[in-house]
Amino acid sequence: MPVGKRIVIIQGHPDPSGNRFGHALAQAYADGAREAGHEVKLIDVARIEFPLLRTQHDWESGALTEPMQDAQNAIGWADHLAIFFPLWLGSMPALLKGFLEQVMRPGFAIGTSDSGPGWTKRLGGRSARVVVTMGMPALVFRFFFFAHGVRSLERNVLSFCGIAPVRETLIGGVEADAGKRAKWLDTMRDLGRGAR
Repeated sequence: MPVGKRIVIIQGHPDPSGNRFGHALAQAYADGAREAGHEVKLIDVARIEFPLLRTQHDWESGALTEPMQDAQNAIGWADHLAIFFPLWLGSMPALLKGFLEQVMRPGFAIGTSDSGPGWTKRLGGRSARVVVTMGMPALVFRFFFFAHGVRSLERNVLSFCGIAPVRETLIGGVEADAGKRAKWLDTMRDLGRGAR
């Protein structure tokens, strides 16, 4: 029997109440993963206090809070990341962006190159699934808006740090009827089982 993967779920919804559809999707993913024998850790960004980075110095060498160190340790432990967030103004909520700026820092996610200027990717060997909920139809976001906010996360954060492959699930019309929501929850359980 194959060995299970180590999965970190990053819940990027800024509402700490935990009662949004994105929370249910992440829970279904976690349930499926655990059923299949994978280990799962959760980072709930809305429940972590952290300052925003304001200078290059802060990003390159500012002190990390203990919750940010814990988040880095979890990401370092993981084989696979599953990132859940709602689409706000075409991209991820500011709280999730601030979290990623804190944890994906030089020395952890990227390093300087010994062979000259540039960066080295330090999070290779990990894959990711990005799950985004939105009110508009997902096809409109993908083909009219070119999913620019999600592409930016995939290219400029995850791939930049060496995480690949990065797959996405765009869920439009989150105000859908209960039947459609149930199908999406089933899909998330299946993705969690496969750690993909």
